[in-house]
Amino acid sequence: MTETRAPAPPLRRADVHEAQRRLAGRVVRTPVVRSDDLDHRAGARLWLKAENLQRGGSFKLRGALLAVGELVAAGSRGVVAQSTGNHAIAVALAARELRVPAVLVLPTDAAPGKVRRIREAGAEVVLAGTLLAERVVEVDRLRAGRGLDVVDPYQNRAVVLGQGTATAELLDQVAAAGGGLDAVVLPVGGGSAVAGACLATAGQDVAVFGAEPSAVPALTEALRAAGPVTVPAGRTIADGLRPDRIGCLPYDLCHAALDAVEMVDEPEIAEALCFALLEARLLVEPAAATALAAALRLAALPRWRGRDIGVLLSGGNVDDTLVSVLLTRHLEDV
Repeated sequence: MTETRAPAPPLRRADVHEAQRRLAGRVVRTPVVRSDDLDHRAGARLWLKAENLQRGGSFKLRGALLAVGELVAAGSRGVVAQSTGNHAIAVALAARELRVPAVLVLPTDAAPGKVRRIREAGAEVVLAGTLLAERVVEVDRLRAGRGLDVVDPYQNRAVVLGQGTATAELLDQVAAAGGGLDAVVLPVGGGSAVAGACLATAGQDVAVFGAEPSAVPALTEALRAAGPVTVPAGRTIADGLRPDRIGCLPYDLCHAALDAVEMVDEPEIAEALCFALLEARLLVEPAAATALAAALRLAALPRWRGRDIGVLLSGGNVDDTLVSVLLTRHLEDV
């Protein structure tokens, strides 16, 4: 007789709070930064959650620690994951902390700095194509051939809950400062951040906005198609937002709870990165700048003028040369 496994219970806001408890003392409670200059530019109050200052350089460590921890507790002898960079760094660090080997599958054009950080954490790097589907095939091959457990960046419930703790912290920190958010803006790659935010804000009067490069509109097209679809992936400086398909779990969690998704053009991303550096003194990567660019656009709308908008600055693993080029162009245009 075949054993039928009961479906997993639906994820709830309480699960994010439990994830916060499990991560206490294991991740940095990153600061929420305010900038008078940025607020003036926006015409709204921007609350910047500086996850660029997180261990590993991004919010991804939150979900990785939970997911790898669950696998190790269940007897895992090693993990494998695919990523464009930050999830891979996070899994490598979590695996090192929990003393299991890790193999990370990245695109062949992955940012060299991110590849270096993964190897410095003691993990193995495998390069496979440039598309999400190519990385997934390689992960399946490694899982079957080496007996590794997969830490999926989009489909793993622990990953989504961990990413949601960044938004939950943001809400707590704004409240502790005597404020209250009207909206929160998060970058969208595979969707774990925005899905976690929808869980963290459930039952509260906080609008959730996704921000994605117009070159890779995976969530926008999923919403139009009423389900995840693969989109043509154009070139974008936001390498962390290159997945050409939203995850099914994130889509299920966020499609009805989202207020909207903003598609951001490349010049807007570049400009927002420079604003973060010059006006808020925060060095962020283009994926994080995508969320800031969307927040600035949002704040220009009459509905959001003078309101309180939270922004997840998701990471700071950015190539020095890219920053130099973008900053030089920005200053030449001023």
